Amino acid sequence: MNFLKTDSFRLKVLLLAVSMILFDGCKTVDKLTHFNMDYDETITIPSTVGINLPFNLITPNIKTNSEETFQINDTHKDLIEEIVLKELTLNIVSPVGADFSFLKSIEVYISADGLDEIKVAWKYDIDNDVGASIQLETVGDDLKEYIKKDEFDLKLTTVTDELILSNHDIEVKSKFFVDAKILGI
Repeated sequence: MNFLKTDSFRLKVLLLAVSMILFDGCKTVDKLTHFNMDYDETITIPSTVGINLPFNLITPNIKTNSEETFQINDTHKDLIEEIVLKELTLNIVSPVGADFSFLKSIEVYISADGLDEIKVAWKYDIDNDVGASIQLETVGDDLKEYIKKDEFDLKLTTVTDELILSNHDIEVKSKFFVDAKILGI
C-alpha cells in the first residue's frame, strides 16, 4: 500500500480529479451558453390555388425580440457566436380534419432588412398520407445576422398537386438554436 502514499500517485489522482471537474465545468458552461428561440406565426393558404403552379406565401414581419431574449439568457447580440434553424414545422390549424395531401413541395426562405433572401427549409415529394403536420428539412447555416435584426420574414414557396376548396390556416413553428457567450465567457 506504499504506492498510495507516493507523490507521483497523489499527483496523478489530483490531475484526474481536476480534469474531471474541468470537463464537467465545460459541459455546465455549454448549457449556460446554449438556448433556443422559438417563433410561431400563422399564414393562410387561399382556396382555388392552381395545381402544379408555384405560389408564394409571406408571413407577416416576425418580431425577433432578440435583445430581450438575449438579456434573459445573460448575453447580448454582440456575444452571439451562432444561430441555427433546428426545426421548422407546419401544422394545419383549420379547417379541422384537413391535411397536407394537397402539397407537392414546399421551400421556406428567410429575409431581413439589408440581407439577402436565402433558403432555410424544404420538403419535396410530399406523400399524400402526410397528415396535418410536416417537419421540414433545415439548413445548418449560421443565421445570426437575420435573427439579430428587429424583425425577419419567412416566405413559403409551395407547389400543390390538388385543388384547394377552402382556405387553410397554417401555423409555422420555427426553433432556432443559439450559441452565445454568457457575460463574455
